[in-house]
Amino acid sequence: MKIQRINWPVWVGFLLSLFALVSYPIVFVRWPITRDFPWANLLLFGFAAVLLFVGARRAFAPDRRRRSKIAAALLITLSSLILGFFVFSFFVAARWLPAAQGAPRVGQKAPDFLLTDTNNKPVSLAELLTSPINGKPAKGVLLIFYRGYW
Repeated sequence: MKIQRINWPVWVGFLLSLFALVSYPIVFVRWPITRDFPWANLLLFGFAAVLLFVGARRAFAPDRRRRSKIAAALLITLSSLILGFFVFSFFVAARWLPAAQGAPRVGQKAPDFLLTDTNNKPVSLAELLTSPINGKPAKGVLLIFYRGYW
């Protein structure tokens, strides 16, 4: 009796494709280099595809059982659906989000506002534009908005 070994490449490829899907919103969305374009996730999906291909070749070898072939086909199909969902949600559905209507555009004058600085002191835009810097009048103000985690 010949002992059949488990087809590990197809299982690891499936788990890697699951990790590639889940890791984007949990891990890779935190940094702009991986948030703006998901190259790390696409690389993980590429490794998963290579493992799934190797696992499919092993599963459909002539000496393999039908159960191994069915499991490999099912895992490859699920991994393909996971990849399709990721590509659709990132590259297609993300473009359906509406643009911010009230946000100022680049070069447009921002409306006057009053906010607190890091020392809880109120600061207005008009105050920033009128206060001199190194004895010279301010030419403009650079506004940087940080996304909060609250």
